[in-house]
Amino acid sequence: MRLVSGLKSTTKISIGLAAVLIGLCLARIADPGSYSLLIGISLVFVCIRKSPIVHIVGIVCFGLLLGMWRGNIFTNKIQVYQDYSKKFVTIRATAVSDSVYGNKGQLSFDVGSARMVDPINQKLDGKIGAKGYGESMIYRGDKVELSAKLYPTRGSRQASMSFARITRTQVGNSLIDKLRRDFAAGLQSVLPEPLGSFGLGILIGQRTTLSQNLTDQLSATGLTHIVAVSGYNLTIIVLVVHRLSRKRSKYQSTALTLALIGLFLLLTGSSASIVRAAIVSSLSLWAWYYGRTFRPLVLILLAASLTATWFPPYIWSDIGWYLSFLAFAGILIVAPLLTKKLMGKKQPKILSQVFIETFSAQIMTLPIIMYIFGRLSLVGILSNMLVVPLVPLAMLFSFVAGIGAMLAPALAGWVAWPATLLMTYMIDLVQVLARLPYAAIDQKITVWQLVISYTIIVAVLLVWWRKVGVSGKIKVLKPVLSKSKT
Repeated sequence: MRLVSGLKSTTKISIGLAAVLIGLCLARIADPGSYSLLIGISLVFVCIRKSPIVHIVGIVCFGLLLGMWRGNIFTNKIQVYQDYSKKFVTIRATAVSDSVYGNKGQLSFDVGSARMVDPINQKLDGKIGAKGYGESMIYRGDKVELSAKLYPTRGSRQASMSFARITRTQVGNSLIDKLRRDFAAGLQSVLPEPLGSFGLGILIGQRTTLSQNLTDQLSATGLTHIVAVSGYNLTIIVLVVHRLSRKRSKYQSTALTLALIGLFLLLTGSSASIVRAAIVSSLSLWAWYYGRTFRPLVLILLAASLTATWFPPYIWSDIGWYLSFLAFAGILIVAPLLTKKLMGKKQPKILSQVFIETFSAQIMTLPIIMYIFGRLSLVGILSNMLVVPLVPLAMLFSFVAGIGAMLAPALAGWVAWPATLLMTYMIDLVQVLARLPYAAIDQKITVWQLVISYTIIVAVLLVWWRKVGVSGKIKVLKPVLSKSKT
């Protein structure tokens, strides 16, 4: 009783958010009924003035029922994919990624905002992976019509269509689509390959034009995250803009940074990691504006609950969502504990901080990577220490080169040389590290080994937390934004 009565408000919030996430998972196997949310709200009001234990039980029940209620709503929406599984359908949708040539010369891309027009007229929620023929290229924002058999899938896509007949019904003509295409064309015209594609990767996460060889090398060295649509890209941009505008009023700085976050979302799309980064950055800005602090666990659970409630397939089957939050937990929870353990009250230097944060993020993500992909990079920490500190400069130089190519093509070669020199060094370094013997090894673990691994990690963290006594709060804006790398 004393333990429960002594719980802080943030702890109760954490319990409730964790219950929502568990409820979303349970929604895959149980249906609480249409009145579950009403029952949950009633439980909170009934239990709020009762004993502390009953109060906690009410919070847990409300969170579970809320998660199950939202999960079942989304499950009913995507039931159409099961109803028309392996049936020939025609859908109209909007491309949410640029196409690439995949297996057997098929154009491969993702579509969203879809509607089935044959054999029935019905809206389709979620994202569909499309492969097929009929067009030479499809760009993000284009309206397309696809005709093929529909196959439900797992992961970030709710269905897939292969060998589809692809017809572009409308070219994406929004201002954002035009700017994105003009910038990409300008950057790739002024920088030789693979530098142009690498620059697009670190700026906006566009990986469709990266060669398979370079993609494999980045994977072997644990650097895929720098060319992914990830929180790291957004983190750097937001932090730089915030620093440049800190002499202005808080309102102007906050408004400018929030506008930048919205623009970045429009340019890159709404992947799990970038949505998480946008939420965390926005919450950090809010806390900084009002002079507040966040407990790392609350921040992580809040961002996870918001993204998973908005799009339940994230928690059901999106590995990227799990990797994003595990790395985030490593940087915000494990890294401070490890820093205090190794250095006491002494502030680490930049190189030491990069090493500790990289190591912490990899420790948290390593078990699930080995379980899903069966791959372990033995040079990941070294490669991150040598390459990651250079990414902000590479982003700046790439942006200048792309803008120069758009506005002054005659001078583009002069403004692009810093990007050329820096990214040539980065790619050469990646290639050298990837060629080292045993740079990456294949090692797959079982589900029980996965559970045991995270149980050991959590146990060690609890012991360290009790001994080291790291503060449970983090000051924002700088620590949260500067440390969110995945």
